[in-house]
Amino acid sequence: MKRTIENRLFKKGILIMGLAGLMVVSSCKKFTELSPLSQLSETTAFSNPANIELAMNGVYNRAAVGNYNGGAGRGYPFGAASIEQSEMRGEDMVNLATFYQITYETTITAAASSANNWNMFINLYSLINQCNVVIDGVTAAAGAGTITQAVADQYAGEARFLRALAHHELVINFCRPFVDGNGNKPGVPYRTVAVTGASTVAATLSQTRGTVAEDYTKILVDLDFAETNLPATRTSNKITRATKAAAIALKTRVKLHMNDFAGVITEGAKLGTSGAAAPYTSPIGGYALTASPDGPFATFNNNTESIFSIENGSAANGGVNGALANMFGPAANPLNSQVGRGLVATSPNLYNASFWVTGDTRRSLLQIQQTTNGAKYFFNYKYRDPTTSTDWAPIIRYAEVLLNVAEAYSRTTPLDVRALNLLNAVRNRAVPVADRYTIANFASQNALTQAILNERRVEFAGEGRRWADITRLSQDVNFQVAGGGIPAKILVTALAGDGSNYNTTTRPVTPAAKAAIPYSDFKYIWPIPQDELNANPNLTQNPGY
Repeated sequence: MKRTIENRLFKKGILIMGLAGLMVVSSCKKFTELSPLSQLSETTAFSNPANIELAMNGVYNRAAVGNYNGGAGRGYPFGAASIEQSEMRGEDMVNLATFYQITYETTITAAASSANNWNMFINLYSLINQCNVVIDGVTAAAGAGTITQAVADQYAGEARFLRALAHHELVINFCRPFVDGNGNKPGVPYRTVAVTGASTVAATLSQTRGTVAEDYTKILVDLDFAETNLPATRTSNKITRATKAAAIALKTRVKLHMNDFAGVITEGAKLGTSGAAAPYTSPIGGYALTASPDGPFATFNNNTESIFSIENGSAANGGVNGALANMFGPAANPLNSQVGRGLVATSPNLYNASFWVTGDTRRSLLQIQQTTNGAKYFFNYKYRDPTTSTDWAPIIRYAEVLLNVAEAYSRTTPLDVRALNLLNAVRNRAVPVADRYTIANFASQNALTQAILNERRVEFAGEGRRWADITRLSQDVNFQVAGGGIPAKILVTALAGDGSNYNTTTRPVTPAAKAAIPYSDFKYIWPIPQDELNANPNLTQNPGY
């Protein structure tokens, strides 16, 4: 009877299979290479330090791989799916096939109509539940003397960092943004109770959505705890296990979504952003920009800029139906024999944008033109291993921290030279000297802020930051896209097979045949999956679905 209940709850997205999916003994400690040799009970999983470490590895594995419709993993929620879905909700990439069509064209009409929508929700809450299981487990282990309190707090800090990251992803996609009414719109249930069986179901099934503001408050509480208890540096897994800097960096992002510009500046200062000018280096963890803009991707597993990434490996990844290099990579590669599926191209309107200047090395290093006759489109080239799908999914880089703080300074003080210096630190490593900004390039405060926002589109292309920026800017008449709604989209039928849409000399504008969707449209946010509503009668559906 218990297994029947657990299976039902797993399908509802309320329960991940407790610790049934945790990995056990292996000669290699990287979670992507562990094999599920057996299933551990909760008691066994937290009975000794080695098993506790494996339990934490299991949480990262859940973040990286997840499952698709209860089956094989496709990179939900953070292995690839969050990046791919965010890009498809924006306008800086073009969907070329049916794979992401519902997301790209915003044709969701019912709660169960999009497998991508459903699986993001389910896998995010599965990750959250596994975080909660680990938090309870290490707390009990510390009480029993199995590990010290300090070690337990460090594990709990990792789990709470991931729990905050997951809840924020839910809010971004399933809720109206914080900036609409200071967070007074319906949020998502912020789950802190570990559901491991029938005895712990009631608390979850009675939980309401609360408000977006309440979610943000709890996200920041989790990140404050993580900052306090996570290590500043790690000797191994330096990028793929949460650190103090990762918690602080994520706070700069969260506070930017709240328009808490003073808070962004305060958090950023902890990571070295208050210096007079470049180069900037974080006193916590030693993070700094790589000399070349392709540094975080050419050596994704060992660079100074990546603060936190989700690890993928040849033994565990999103596969051809979810991995970043497969989705974003060209089907014919002029550089080598490694080819992706060519499903998502760079938008020519981004590629040709006036703010992306000629000579910017992010075109030559991080974009690649497919050689297929009749489909010579440009593709993102940050992810380069479609054969074994080992590219790590970037979650937050030092470049984002610098641009988050740059925007906060620019919003706070007109033509703030600190904002300019932070912007230039990121931009100047890629653009010709003649195109570098001085304060004289900007006639107004808004002009400088717009330059920072433009820089985000170029710098983070293909990293899943576009939708997050669109929705946090939705209420700002100076910077919103499409009246605050979902931007118009280019359809594949508008792309010329000879690649002529892409031209930085004439910079043509390709018409967007899929009309923008206004902010007032119910499809602006995703529906709560119907299975979740059926399981929890206290939840309310987003209006219109």
